[in-house]
Amino acid sequence: MGEALLAFDEYCDAIVAQTDLLVRHVKGADPTLAVPTCPGWDLGRLLRHVGGDHRWAEEIVRTRATEPVDDDSVNDPAAHAGLADSELGGWLAEGATRLAGTLRAAGPDLPMWTPADEQLVEQSAMFWARRMTYETLLHRADAALVTGAEFLAEESLVVDAVEEWLEFSTVPEAYDPLPGVPGLLGHGRTVGFDAGAAGEWLLDLGGERPVWRRGAGAATVSVRGPVTDLLLFLYARPAPGVETRGDAELLDLWLRRTRFWLEA
Repeated sequence: MGEALLAFDEYCDAIVAQTDLLVRHVKGADPTLAVPTCPGWDLGRLLRHVGGDHRWAEEIVRTRATEPVDDDSVNDPAAHAGLADSELGGWLAEGATRLAGTLRAAGPDLPMWTPADEQLVEQSAMFWARRMTYETLLHRADAALVTGAEFLAEESLVVDAVEEWLEFSTVPEAYDPLPGVPGLLGHGRTVGFDAGAAGEWLLDLGGERPVWRRGAGAATVSVRGPVTDLLLFLYARPAPGVETRGDAELLDLWLRRTRFWLEA
């Protein structure tokens, strides 16, 4: 797996900063507005989901959990339904601040449970700092799309978020054979990603499992565009600046397989 590009404290800062930006995006917005990138959700549910995610992660880190913690507060539509819409901004900010403080108190190397493959990802507080940063960042993009706010993010954050995605794409759930689904792996199959000066990446699907690296190379299919659009494309969000060339069927299959965890 590639190393995270940011320091632990930078992730803790980013969780709070991205939440603050999210709150600004939705200030004064109608919480019943539909969120097209999260089918069946309205803006109120999106915000309750993010706040629930922060509180779920904070409990895992605070309790040094060694096994899965109930995530109903994240995925149950009724969770936090009693919270008034007018209270959501302060509630979100409070949860993000508490999560960042709990992470800092734990330190990056403290062992704990994560939902990631333990053979590929270190089971530590560092995982949660990084994951919650990009959970918040991407849902901020969802909110900006709804309210018409401009979605901008630091290049270092976006590049690291792309690499986190590529790491998730190497777990067995993303490539193990499935009944009725074409095989993903095959000799000579490669996917290239080109974000110009922000970076290039090559994913090799020719071995026993996917392997990615930084840099260019011959690609069966390529995806090009500004790095923020590239990230949004990977997360199945509108990305008008992205262009693809080559084996479209392979790219579609890879995207279907790698997006399994978005629905988890």
